[in-house]
Amino acid sequence: MRARGAGALPDQDPAAVRRECAPDCPGRPGTPAPPGRFLARAAAVTALLTAAGSLCGLLRDQMLAQLFGAGRDTDAFLVAWTVPETAATLLIEDAMALLLIPAFGHALAARAAAADEARTWPADDARAWPADARDPVRTLLAATLPRLLGALACGSALLALGAPVVVRLLAPGLPDPAPAVACTRLTALTVLTFGTAGYLGAALRAHRSFAAPAAIYVAYNAGILGTTLALHSAWGVRAAAAGVAFGGVLMVLVQLPACVRQLPLHVRQLPTGVRQLPGHVWQLPGCVRRLPGRDGRLRRAIRPRTSRPPLLGLALLAPVVCFTLSRQSQVLVERFLGSSLPAGALSHLNYAQKVAQLPMVLSLMLCTVTFPVVARAVADGETARAGRRVERDLTLAGLVVLLGGAYVGACAPQIVALLFQRGAFTAADTAATASVLRVYALGLFGHSLVGALIRPFFAAARPTWYPAAAMAGGLLITVVAGAYAVRWWGAHGIVAANAAGITVTALLLLHGLGARVPALDLRRVAARLGRLVLAAAVAGAVGGPLAATVAAPLPGAAAGALLVPAVFAGTALAVRAPEARQLLLAVRAFEVRRLLLAVKGKLAHVR
Repeated sequence: MRARGAGALPDQDPAAVRRECAPDCPGRPGTPAPPGRFLARAAAVTALLTAAGSLCGLLRDQMLAQLFGAGRDTDAFLVAWTVPETAATLLIEDAMALLLIPAFGHALAARAAAADEARTWPADDARAWPADARDPVRTLLAATLPRLLGALACGSALLALGAPVVVRLLAPGLPDPAPAVACTRLTALTVLTFGTAGYLGAALRAHRSFAAPAAIYVAYNAGILGTTLALHSAWGVRAAAAGVAFGGVLMVLVQLPACVRQLPLHVRQLPTGVRQLPGHVWQLPGCVRRLPGRDGRLRRAIRPRTSRPPLLGLALLAPVVCFTLSRQSQVLVERFLGSSLPAGALSHLNYAQKVAQLPMVLSLMLCTVTFPVVARAVADGETARAGRRVERDLTLAGLVVLLGGAYVGACAPQIVALLFQRGAFTAADTAATASVLRVYALGLFGHSLVGALIRPFFAAARPTWYPAAAMAGGLLITVVAGAYAVRWWGAHGIVAANAAGITVTALLLLHGLGARVPALDLRRVAARLGRLVLAAAVAGAVGGPLAATVAAPLPGAAAGALLVPAVFAGTALAVRAPEARQLLLAVRAFEVRRLLLAVKGKLAHVR
């Protein structure tokens, strides 16, 4: 309960007591979705902080390329980098969010239901609330957070002890595994810190607080940059691994102030005029009345109808973890197959992947903001509203990632040279990384669709094995095709197999979601996405050669940034893609509004 100090609750005002003791409620079942303005602000904040985190990540990669180049030391660090990559996917981006955001959504719906019932009570009713039914959110926190922290701490310790075995499994082809083992022992701490950060971030997003969770990668990359710059001369590549460990601690610290404000992490002080009875029952003053035929000292207790928060049991946990591990295993397959290639191949794969991830991350920002809205709509039984939201998210994510993928594929040499070609990173490294990046661009659409499609499957907080089965099918294609293609095409064959596997997974998930969400028109979504794919293909085919006529990296990248979107927009309008027309109308409306504001300002100045 929220304490407001002495005198905040008049002792003889039952209505005031009821308002004070009603559970905090960010929304009630049956209420409309948050207004578009709120979602726009949340998406803007998330976009700004995500872009800042991505910029810090690019600076981090530039620093690593300049300090260590693309050789054996960098390969050793990248094997250890598998730990935070896997931990980020499992404990921050996918599994933790897919489990906890629906769980907190159901707990918040139960809290809101209790508040709604309390508002319907007559003013002269006496009532007593059981402490465990007062706040389902606190019950969920108490049931999950301590156990999770203990499990994560044990996992970090076991990983640090078993680092030699892990390195041998991940990269059996490394000539000297000792640097990779040392780096892995340092990065093992991220299992604890990433898991804690992911839990806090999921809880905050469920409470519709997005700034702190979006800022974690800014803090993380800042920790890596500072630690590596300070210690690289003495520790070598181990300084980067130490920076990963320190950055994980900063991810937790940056969210703590928001958690203290938003989450019921402690037992709140009772409001003025409320006394706690034996058995953890609260009695409200000024509400006791004499009941017919009963002793006047007896009170009448009213227990609100509340639903118990969903339990995060094995039946719900297993399919989410299996899906997430299968998805992250695509990276492990790349590292495993790439360890047998010449020195530097793993580094080329890593730098290309970091650049290729940027359009995908940007495309999923809106899905990150709207996932709590979808989960809450499902908890409230409003599946039609959830389906419409998912359809809008899919088309917008496709628009962003296809435009970004077309640009990355068209201007890959200019982008890589502009970002990395300095210090120990040579022109040969630029050419190799750019060629791999162009193949990576082919799979960006599949990766983005998988990230957007998986959220509705788990929004209902009910176990389903379909996503894990779809991901396993895509992983099987990646393994078989990659093992064959690496013999003939090296790193390019590995990346092409990855793209094929994730695209098959995306198609399977899209088909399965259409059968599970009645409000989702699968044919309409497929038609819209198909038009956007055609626009991206034309933009990449036309914009790339035109941008290549500019030799210097910066002017070439800038020319591509103008040409590729222009060709994409023109093709999208030609094939009548609705998203292109809507975007054009939005831009025109924005320009008209700016013109009206300017005219209004001049008129005010004349007056």
